[in-house]
Amino acid sequence: MLVFDRVDYDYRQGEPVLRQLSFGIQPGEFVAVIGANGSGKSTAAKLMNGLLQPRAGEVRLGSLNTLNRDDLVRIRERIGLVFQNPDDQFITASVLDEVVFGLENLRVPRAEMSRRADAALRSVLMESYADSAPHQLSGGQKQRVAVAAVIAMQPEFLILDEATSMLDPQGRQELLQLLHGLHGQGLTIIHITHHMDEVLAADRVLLLSRGEMAYDGPPASLFSSDTIAGQPLELPFAARLYQALGLEVPVSADWKETIEQLWAMR
Repeated sequence: MLVFDRVDYDYRQGEPVLRQLSFGIQPGEFVAVIGANGSGKSTAAKLMNGLLQPRAGEVRLGSLNTLNRDDLVRIRERIGLVFQNPDDQFITASVLDEVVFGLENLRVPRAEMSRRADAALRSVLMESYADSAPHQLSGGQKQRVAVAAVIAMQPEFLILDEATSMLDPQGRQELLQLLHGLHGQGLTIIHITHHMDEVLAADRVLLLSRGEMAYDGPPASLFSSDTIAGQPLELPFAARLYQALGLEVPVSADWKETIEQLWAMR
């Protein structure tokens, strides 16, 4: 279990980004993390795999603690992080080299390295681009390669820090389908996003507001409550359509399917 226990973090003294943040994420969950710009989402992502350490409180993965330097390698092997801009992660000249780079650093045997790289590229439908240069790919393809490079390390948790924000609608949809496929294979997904429509298919949503937890629960309940009304976030299309029709947004999780059927009949 990934646990935040009363975590504080600040980049400048006296200007806290996270305040007493506490939550836990169980293996196998698909969790969406949302919030306005500056709410602490990206900071929380970097704290999850030890790129940052809390100023107060603890971030733990089972018995491992990000405050313990001896635990950091094992934490980062088990928690993979994909950033918003895949170009920030690319450091090699080919897609295949990008996927095996982390495995080389872990000194994975060559035969196992080849097996993992091939499997990772197949899982993101990029096996035919193994010899391509990453900078020549489309935005969606780049994100697929970034995901492949992380899942080749065989993590238990995959964090995506607004990885769909630079993609067109088709690229976003393709990446989301990939994530749900990986989740179906048992990978725990933590999806940080500002696209509210992407939140609907999550098991659970965490809403951060000014570094504090404003909501922790199912998406349908959030979008039918007053909690979201006080946030500078746009409702998903389905919820907005309900409101435009003068209907109350249902609390049950099946309202998205209902509204999709209405939209298909337009």
